[in-house]
Amino acid sequence: MGLRRLTWGAIWAAALFAPALAHAATGDCAALTGLPLPHAQVTSAETLSQYPPAGQVDPHGPPPLTIPFCRVAITAKPTADSDIRIEVWIPVGAGWNGRYLQVGNGGFAGRTPLRALMAGVRKGYATAGTDDGHRSLTDTDSTDASWAPGHPQRVVDFGWRALKETTDAAKAVLTAYAGPPKFSYFNGCSDGGREALMEAQHFPADFDGIVAGDPANDWTHLQAAGAIAQSALLHQESLVSLAKLPALQAAARKACADETGMIENPLTCHFDPGVLLCRGVETDQCLTAPQIAALRVQYVGARDAHGALIVPGLEPGAEAEPGGWGPWVIGDVAGGQPSLDWKFNHNFFADVVYGRAHYDLRDFDYERDMPAIETTFAPVLNAVSPTMAAFKARGGKLIQYHGWADPAISPRASVGYFLTVQSRMGDTASFYRLFMAPGMLHCTGGPGPNAADWQGAISAWVEQGQAPDRINAVKFVGDNPAAGILRSRPLCPFPKRAKWTGKGDKAMAGNYVCAAG
Repeated sequence: MGLRRLTWGAIWAAALFAPALAHAATGDCAALTGLPLPHAQVTSAETLSQYPPAGQVDPHGPPPLTIPFCRVAITAKPTADSDIRIEVWIPVGAGWNGRYLQVGNGGFAGRTPLRALMAGVRKGYATAGTDDGHRSLTDTDSTDASWAPGHPQRVVDFGWRALKETTDAAKAVLTAYAGPPKFSYFNGCSDGGREALMEAQHFPADFDGIVAGDPANDWTHLQAAGAIAQSALLHQESLVSLAKLPALQAAARKACADETGMIENPLTCHFDPGVLLCRGVETDQCLTAPQIAALRVQYVGARDAHGALIVPGLEPGAEAEPGGWGPWVIGDVAGGQPSLDWKFNHNFFADVVYGRAHYDLRDFDYERDMPAIETTFAPVLNAVSPTMAAFKARGGKLIQYHGWADPAISPRASVGYFLTVQSRMGDTASFYRLFMAPGMLHCTGGPGPNAADWQGAISAWVEQGQAPDRINAVKFVGDNPAAGILRSRPLCPFPKRAKWTGKGDKAMAGNYVCAAG
């Protein structure tokens, strides 16, 4: 099913859900089990005073949620092969701030993002999330796509339908329990960023404000480029060991970084791994010619047979950071642990596209394979429409952000999409702004300030008309808020960037201005 029909989703959904929306707000959580929902059923509804319950709290996770809330579980079956699990959490009574927040997924989804639901409830939001229509083999593996072979409708559910089912069912439940929300928001990063842009482009009436972080919105081309880039690293002579990453990062920072170790403006950095060419015996401090060639593909980006760029490459400067190129790009070949990129790319082609477990990424041929993939999967998975006229017309606001040091999804892909929208729609500052975060990895982490109140920024824009001219980001010591602040920096609407005023501590955001250049 193509996305041409999706913009009509709000029309038919409103009609289908009218009986549920007509119910007066009851405040009776348990009574929601009888709420009529088309092709969906409330499977449980209970009021909880703590989550997780005593004795199940993860010592390495966030503290338990102790705000009383109504927890509602829903199963939606819009097709015979669909099995979409949805959770709606609503703070009890005065604990609800009158706002609805839907949260996005990561990777291939496969589980409901409960921690994000907890975070929303802590701030008073009624929150909802979904597993996107399938369950992963484990609770920690977002690369698993073994659910896809033989289930094309579940691929559609993952691509967009679970999002719409969640929005409509959750709003019906919320309205029946506590009344309609004053404002509705969507917030997601990675695949959740793709979902966020899918919402803005194809369901423009559903949300007043949307936050799209590090979006994997050009899904099919991202996987194709990844297959080519990973294949370049898979040959025996081009394998790069984890032990070489510190030297690679040091060389990149020597070429382009500031005194904090960050590359503030990667657009002006032209690092070439060839500077580390081994002049004699190979060591961990140098690279062989085949290794350099393979790494250049990572930095420059994969190209087709005619030299056209498929997806931009990665930026230098955070190769050896925890959560950087090690787990995402290189993996541990000696230890039998492939990279996360390899897992995503392999599982997309093996399970989603071809439905066979035994697939070698090196067999992928862009010119031969991509036309059919684009025809079948791009309309379902990609969120690359260059116009959001309907979203803008109804007053919607969109904040997109991306870490400049993201090792998973090219940050220049976000820049490219933003510029494409600008070329189609003109200046988008009134409703859509992009913020690039120097030194931030994938959604969080990295040497740069990476903790920002994106939800607060979008709320202020929607509700008070305060357009975000700068959003302060913080780098905590060890990325632990309890350990104190190491440095802060304003993030600026692209193409502006933060510049030191020449006075005061360079580690403090207050001593920077957002300026061009």
